[in-house]
Amino acid sequence: MTIAWNAFTPWPALLGGAMIGLAAALLILLNGRIAGISGILGGLLRPLRGDIGWRAAFIAGLVGAPVVYGLFAALPPVSIAAGDGALLLAGLLVGVGTRYGAGCTSGHGVCGLSRLSWRSLAATATFMAAGFATVFVGRHLLSL
Repeated sequence: MTIAWNAFTPWPALLGGAMIGLAAALLILLNGRIAGISGILGGLLRPLRGDIGWRAAFIAGLVGAPVVYGLFAALPPVSIAAGDGALLLAGLLVGVGTRYGAGCTSGHGVCGLSRLSWRSLAATATFMAAGFATVFVGRHLLSL
């Protein structure tokens, strides 16, 4: 994946982050639910009565927002420097890590840290350290 740093726009990024924070705060204040994607999606895979609508709407918003945005503005180009096998393995490892970590980066990093959860702090630090180490090994030691 490559990032076009010359196209970095700090004000829209700040606005987007504020909107994510506001949405997470509203979900917990109005619905008593944490905006962790793995938990929301997992709840759709093992649905409880009366608990499907908001989860489906949340996931539909995640998928639909870029589509709607693309109707009004050009989407940034996506370039992934990995093969299908590497992407499949990465997806499986993320899924396994999400189960072992009792949540995903959005649940721990956005919602858990804002609730001052020590468990989320440890999980987020572990996510970040593992990501840094993976990139270092892949790019500098294995030249992937």
